[in-house]
Amino acid sequence: MSSAHAHEARNPPALPTRKPTSTKPKSLPQGPVVTQPPFDREELAETLRAIRHQIDRVTGLLVATRDGLVLSSDTEGVAAESVAAMAAATIGLAAQFTSQANVGQPRTAVFEGDSGYVCVFPVESSLLLVVFGEKGITHGLFNIAARQALSLIQHAVLRQRVQKVRANRRSYYDQPEG
Repeated sequence: MSSAHAHEARNPPALPTRKPTSTKPKSLPQGPVVTQPPFDREELAETLRAIRHQIDRVTGLLVATRDGLVLSSDTEGVAAESVAAMAAATIGLAAQFTSQANVGQPRTAVFEGDSGYVCVFPVESSLLLVVFGEKGITHGLFNIAARQALSLIQHAVLRQRVQKVRANRRSYYDQPEG
């Protein structure tokens, strides 16, 4: 082996590197990053009130995160924080139960009590809807009313997301270049 080959083996040539695309380093957020819900809480509360008054036999509505935090509630005489936490646990248990039973993902969990009904729907991957129904309604009628409430809340959430995307797009294009 020649001395030139021995030198190359000990000191291989440097690999090419990319040049940075920006001379200014991007700053990272400091501390915990909290993402805001993609919708306005006041608008969501107004939507819940409207749905509750629009659908007969629905006595209350609650929207919670998948981890059990209340986002908005239109209920009376209900511990919203506890119900939201139990709704998250219910959907988690329902997912395990339906998986073991080989029937797919849970679409709802319904409970009938002496004083009425309560059900939990996954609205989307991060949201749950809890619907309360009055005493004296049949299971079938409650199911129809609850699914109507679900459909209305899904449309409201989608509408708010679209509005937010449009507002973000407008603000992005309105920014001066620089």
